[in-house]
Amino acid sequence: GVYDLRVDGALAGRTSSPGGNTVTIDLATGTAERQAGPVGTVRFGDLPDRIKDVEIWLPHNEITELVELRTDAEIDPLSVEGRRVWLHHGSSISQGSDAAGPSTTWPALAASDGGVELINLGLGGSALLDPFTARALRDTPADLISVKIGINLVNTDVMRLRAFGPAVNGFLDTIRDGHPTAPLLVVSPIHCPIHEDTPGPGAFDVEALGRGELRFVATGDPAERAAGKLTLRTIREELARIVAQRQTEDPHLHYLDGCELYGEADHAELPLPDQLHPDAAAHRIIGERFAKHAFTGNGAFAVTSTVS
Repeated sequence: GVYDLRVDGALAGRTSSPGGNTVTIDLATGTAERQAGPVGTVRFGDLPDRIKDVEIWLPHNEITELVELRTDAEIDPLSVEGRRVWLHHGSSISQGSDAAGPSTTWPALAASDGGVELINLGLGGSALLDPFTARALRDTPADLISVKIGINLVNTDVMRLRAFGPAVNGFLDTIRDGHPTAPLLVVSPIHCPIHEDTPGPGAFDVEALGRGELRFVATGDPAERAAGKLTLRTIREELARIVAQRQTEDPHLHYLDGCELYGEADHAELPLPDQLHPDAAAHRIIGERFAKHAFTGNGAFAVTSTVS
């Protein structure tokens, strides 16, 4: 895993840890082999000799157990007093799949630009409108909240259009039970050609695996949309409708079309390497655009917005 060092808000170092436990997954059979390893040490040296704010970002794609922390100078806890807390939930794209490091996932970049403290509940493969996730969002103290909904519902093929609307409304209702007036931003999926008009489930591209590449394909039939199977285009339309309907009674609810963050033109320039997840360059673009849409002007999270 990758560890990032930020000094006074700027990326100042990046390294990996040797050793550690490993889990090897056989994509062909789905089996996993676990092997214990030695404790690894990560060291950041040659820091500027002055008072500074230091942040160590832990890997976003593996479990880290802190065994010991050593410094050669006195340290004090970093104060975040006065900074608003942004709580975000989404899929593996929000978790940071294919980002270069933990501090350069798109939510981390957006939080840095927006000057807020991020709590990232990006759950790879599991942004499925689960009630327990809604309760976790409800019970987590936050000033600003966003939920990115769609891609996992399509590529897992877990529900139909009839169930989607009530599930979204129930999810938002639960969040509102704990955060009745906090700015709440609903974000639809970014552009993803394999699922724009083709339902799931998604699957590994077997031919690509044979070449040693990891790529995804959509296995559904576009004709099944008539029977209520979900596609990204359908989800964007429904989310826009649901938010517009709820806004008549909830002035602090907002909507952002994910294609404003990464659209068809972006895919032509920066295609999704595995057909599903944005690469490091695309994460940066998405983060910059989210910050501009949400934190500036009349954005949902601009400082003039009401905070609970």
